[in-house]
Amino acid sequence: MSAGMQVRGIATVLGDDIDTDIIFPGRYLAVLRPEDQARHLFEPLGEALRLQVMGGGVIAAGWNFGCGSSREHAVTAMIGAGVRLVIAKSFSRIFFRNAVNNGLAVVMDEALAGAVRAGDEVQADLRAGIARVAGTGHGFAPLSAEVLEILASGGLWAARPRKVVA
Repeated sequence: MSAGMQVRGIATVLGDDIDTDIIFPGRYLAVLRPEDQARHLFEPLGEALRLQVMGGGVIAAGWNFGCGSSREHAVTAMIGAGVRLVIAKSFSRIFFRNAVNNGLAVVMDEALAGAVRAGDEVQADLRAGIARVAGTGHGFAPLSAEVLEILASGGLWAARPRKVVA
């Protein structure tokens, strides 16, 4: 893979229409630290799945991932759990922006998401638009320079220009 923004991990695979209540239940919205939020990640789907996600760092999903409410907790809980990349056939628009704004890499590609199986090792070069899934190469639309800059900075807040106030 070329020099660029690279992500590697073991995949957990989810289906279609995984909404923000499944990702991070609303009853925990008062939990603010991502590390603490991670304890409730995918709670409706069971502890075994949460532990699998935390051990792997990559999620592959179907259509409409992150639908539902606009809560950033769905993204920050994943970050707190060590998720570095989410690949999906499609994302809710607000979830996609929340992910980028908080520094979580997201790739929307139907073929790539469909190629990933649970337990596969996934390597992705976000700049080049190249992924390896269980040793097989796949192309996807590379992320834009602006999105890569935000991700490399750790999120939009960290990437914004600073003004010095005297």
